[in-house]
Formats: sequence, structure tokens, C-alpha cells
Amino acid sequence: MRFSFIGLLISFLCISCEREITFQLDQPTPKLVVEAFIENGEPPIVFLTSSLAYYSTVSLPILNASLVKDAEVSIEFSGRRFPLRGFANNASTGLIGFYYTVDSIAQEPALRGVLRGNYTLQIRWKGVAYTATTTIPDTTRTIDSIFWKIPPPGNPPGKAAVYVRAKDRPGFGDYIRYFTKQNSGPFLPGLNSVFDDQVIDGTSYEVQVERGVFRTGQLEEGYSLFDRGDTVHFKLCAIDKATYDFWRTTEFNFASIGNPFSSPTRVLSTISNGALGYFGGYAVQYRRLLIPR
Repeated sequence: MRFSFIGLLISFLCISCEREITFQLDQPTPKLVVEAFIENGEPPIVFLTSSLAYYSTVSLPILNASLVKDAEVSIEFSGRRFPLRGFANNASTGLIGFYYTVDSIAQEPALRGVLRGNYTLQIRWKGVAYTATTTIPDTTRTIDSIFWKIPPPGNPPGKAAVYVRAKDRPGFGDYIRYFTKQNSGPFLPGLNSVFDDQVIDGTSYEVQVERGVFRTGQLEEGYSLFDRGDTVHFKLCAIDKATYDFWRTTEFNFASIGNPFSSPTRVLSTISNGALGYFGGYAVQYRRLLIPR
């Protein structure tokens, strides 16, 4: 058996020079984390949590403790302030969900999103005020049709590729985010869910719609495809540039995890006063497709 002399020398040097290095990391002050959105025809939804340290142990009690349930939350629209109320939602996993939305019983009329509406989110937590603004834009993409094709050879059997034909209105500066729902599951964003109109401005185009995914765990082979017999719900949302920039930088960071050649990118929060997260308006369209077996 023959060995490389240089390889053995490098291994020897690495072993002989090895020493234990201990880092003492500072404990960062928790920050407010915001996920808030409003869709046309729907009330606003606001999720608030406090951030965890990078190397924190994650467990259900810790996640539940990070939920912010004592904030004052409101949305201003058309010169009127709408206070939001907190609601708990217990999941079967033991994780306690908590969100803020309008109190439809106490408020009349209750706040609902409208196209071209401008909204200001106001949060007060632990004596600090946070704000964010967003717009539900006009519908900038027109869905012509949604259909399926047999995927190319090499994909798992029994799969179907879903496509959409759409038209973009002339004029740069249109942004979209999309979601899919498979049968009775939840709406999930695509692995890359936001797009601008730099290439397709003012044109009609056809593009594959990748299946929305949970961004946890390992993606299976053919994750972007649907199954024969599926009922597919497609949700296309026009968004403003601030919402686009938040999700563009967030998804870029997610895709670069573990890649030593990637460049660090700062996630562009839309919340004031150092809080993390976004407040986004969505102009929503839906389409439904039944894929035969």
C-alpha cells in the first residue's frame, strides 16, 4: 500500500499543531421578531416573538416562551386606528401559537385589506415603539391558465409538473410572491417564492410552478413536482418592493446555509427601531387544478 508523502506530512502537521480553542460568546439582547401581513379581502395577521441566541437550545418550552403576548398592536388605515387583539391557538404538537388580529365582534366595520390600500403597523412592547408601512398593490400579473405536464425522464414515477401561463403589465417595478397548496395541506411558499419583472416585463409567459415546501429537513427527490391525482391550489400575490426585498434576502440566506463560497447577505427588515421581520401587503389571486391519476 502506497501513501502520498505530502498527504502524510500535512496530516502530521495538522495533528501536531492541534489545540483546543474556546470562544466565549456574548449573550445578545433579545430583539422583537415580526411576521405581519394583510391580504385583499382579509383581516391582518401579526405574529410576534422574541429572538433567540444563535447557539440557543431549541425546545417546545423555549419556543412557547419566545411568543410575545403582551404587546399593544394596532394598524392605521385611511385615517382610522384599528386595535388588534391577541388570540391563542394550541397545536397538536404542543406548540402554542399566538397571533394578533382584529376583534370582529368589538369593531364594526372590521378592518379588511383592499387593493391599493396603505397600512401602518404600530407595536408597543416593553416601552419601545415599532412601526412599519406597506401597500397592497394593484394586481400586476394576470393568470391566463394553469395546467400540468408529464415531467422529463429521470424523475420519480407518478409525478406531474405544474405550469402557469400569465401576463405581466408593461412597466418595470412589479413584484410577486407565490404559494401552492397540495390537497388539504397548508399554503406553502416555493423554495424561491419571490420574483420581479426584469425579464418578462410586459410579456405573456409560461413557467413551471414548483411545489411549495417546508424549509426544514432534507428535500426529497422531485420535491418541486406534484403527484398524479393531486388537487393543486395556486396562490399568486402582487407585493411591494419592501416585501420583495425582505423575502429575496431571506431566501438567499436560507439557500446559502452551509455553502463556504456564498457571500453573506443582510436580511432587509421592514420594521423600525431594530426589530427583525416584515409587514407585507398581498394582492391575491387563486387558481385550482385537478391532476388526473
